[in-house]
This record gives sequence, C-alpha cells and structure tokens, in this order.
Amino acid sequence: MISKPLLMTYLYLLIYIVLSSGVILYNKWVLSPKYFNFPFPITLTMIHMGFSGAVAFFLVRVLKVVSPVKMTFEIYATCVIPISAFFASSLWFGNTAYLHISVAFIQMLKALMPVATFCMAVLCGTDKLRCDVFLNMVLVSIEVVVSSYGEIHFNVIGTVYQVTGIFAEALRLVLTQVLLQKKGLTLNPITSLYYIAPCSFLFLFVPWYLLEQPEMEVSQIQFNFWIFFSNALCALALNFSIFLVIGRTGAVTIRVAGVLKDWILIALSTVVFPESTITGLNIVGYAIALCGVVMYNYIKVKDVRASQAPSDGIAERMAKDWKLEKKSSDIYVPNSDNDNDRGSIAGSLSGSDSKVDEEAPLIPPSRLSHVGRTQLGSHAV
Repeated sequence: MISKPLLMTYLYLLIYIVLSSGVILYNKWVLSPKYFNFPFPITLTMIHMGFSGAVAFFLVRVLKVVSPVKMTFEIYATCVIPISAFFASSLWFGNTAYLHISVAFIQMLKALMPVATFCMAVLCGTDKLRCDVFLNMVLVSIEVVVSSYGEIHFNVIGTVYQVTGIFAEALRLVLTQVLLQKKGLTLNPITSLYYIAPCSFLFLFVPWYLLEQPEMEVSQIQFNFWIFFSNALCALALNFSIFLVIGRTGAVTIRVAGVLKDWILIALSTVVFPESTITGLNIVGYAIALCGVVMYNYIKVKDVRASQAPSDGIAERMAKDWKLEKKSSDIYVPNSDNDNDRGSIAGSLSGSDSKVDEEAPLIPPSRLSHVGRTQLGSHAV
C-alpha cells in the first residue's frame, strides 16, 4: 500500500508538471499569430507582473499572510532594481522567442542555461574556472548546436532572442547571489513578488511604450479578459505548485521532475502545435546535452558532499545528507521555468548563501529549499 504522504507527493509532482507544461503551451498559444494572435509578448509579460504584484500586495498588506521585510532605499536601489531589470529582460526576450521558434526547440535551447550561469559566475568572480566543469559546458554547448542544426524551422531572430533571454536570466541569478549575500536579505516567494513584480512592470513599460504601444490599435486587438486572467492565474498557480513540491521533496527532486517535464513538453508540443516538427538530430543533440547537464549535477553534488567533514558522526552525516536534498545547491535541470515557463515567478532571496539555485525563476539563490526559507516559480511569464 502506498502511504498517504507519498501519494500526496506524487500528486503535487503531477500538478507541477501539468501546470509548468500548461503555462508554456498557453503562452505560446496566446502569442502565436496562428492561434489566438496576440503578438505582444511585452504586454503579456506586463499583465503577468501586474497580476502577480497585485496578488502579492493583497496577501501582504490586506490578509497579512506574511510580513514585509525591512526594506531600505539603499537595498532597493542596489539589489531589487538591478535584479528586477534583468528579470524583466529575461522574460521579455524569452516570451518574444515564442513568436519565431517552436516550443520544442525553445526547450532544447534551455539546456544552455547552466553554461550561461557558469560563464556569468566565472566573470563575476563567484565561481572558479575548473577544467571538468568547463569541458562539461563545452559538451552541452556543442550538442545544443547539433540540435539547432537539426531544427527544420530554424529562425535566427527567435534563437537570438531565446539565447539572450537565457544569458539575462543567468546574469540575474549571479547578481542575486553577489548583491544579496552582502545584505543578508531573505525574501519568501510572496514578498519576492511584492517587491520584484512592480519594479519589473515599470522596467517593461519603457520597451512596451516604444515598441508595442504604437502597434496596438484597439480595433485589431483580441483582448479577452478571461483568456488573460486565466493565463496569469495559471502562472501564479505554478509558483505555488513549486512551493508545495519542494516542501514535500526537495530541490533535487523537482529538478528531476523538470527533466521529465521537458521531454513530455517536447512531445506534447508537436501534438498541440503540428507545425512544431522535431527531427532525429534534434533528439540526439538534446539527449547528449542532457547527459552533460546530468554530469554537471553530479559534479555539484560531489562538491557538496566533499565539503562535509569526514569526522562527522553518523547523526550529523545523515542530517547533512537530508539537507543535500532539501537544500540542494546549484544543480540545474533545464526548466525552468525561465522557464519562459516563467509564468512561474517562484523563488527566493537569501543573502546568506553562496550558491545559486538555477531552478528558481524569480529570485533564487541558494541551497535552501523554498520551504526552509519560507519561500515559494517563469517561465514565466
């Protein structure tokens, strides 16, 4: 007999996979000229940010579910604003890619995320250039190129948008680590949205006003309130599903679920969007790239285990092994939840840690589990 807690864990994992895949496919359907035909990715991202910020404000100020942190102008100006700028940029570029390339190809390109994060970390001095990790990153990069070569509907503009969004997200992750660990600031997922979403909304307003507003003639826009409301609600629900899954399992487990989700999403996208054809070369390149990602994860886990003192007693060793699952460091599985499935904005700010949690789409750093830090999420938006 399967125990009830285990059954609930599997249920939460299923909900996470369904919501994460659903948000990505929903965003593609809304933005694609062939379907709902709302080709304004900045506008869609602003809707998500506005909705998330409003919900967070309601939870913090009205229901008082959580208390706001002591936020000074210095911390806001030096930490929140730069992180919000790169977060908004990653969402903008990532969602724009939906207009030009397929969901399946976008998921394959996301295998570059650990490469981008490693490069940014080395440049910013938060990680060392190691031969084993470097060779691993070269393998992942080459196989992503192979996968791109096998793409039937390859589009340079869409690929540039997606890769730029990946590097913007990587820089945000590294900046989160560099800036916040000096301040000792910790935000849970709700307060993360409370501070970051409005600031990201304002950053997106400028490109929206210059690029999309002139083209948005009301007579030609399909603005269906329920479509956009349900889309933003799904993105918010994804945040909470990540929160629940990590609370019951750990960051490592949700990353494994992320790998499964990516394969399901690649297959499902070819059914939902028939024009998204994938080739054998696509699959081979992506599969080998994933092997590189798995090796990257193994190296990181080995580093964490090596940091455990050999003199620890059995109880201490068991406790640390448990924390390795609940507080996994910067193991990466293509996901997310830019995851221009970055309709998901879950994540957390924790200045006390020196590792970057590359899974969390909004403000992640850290080895700590989202629940351990009282935290919660985009894609994405």
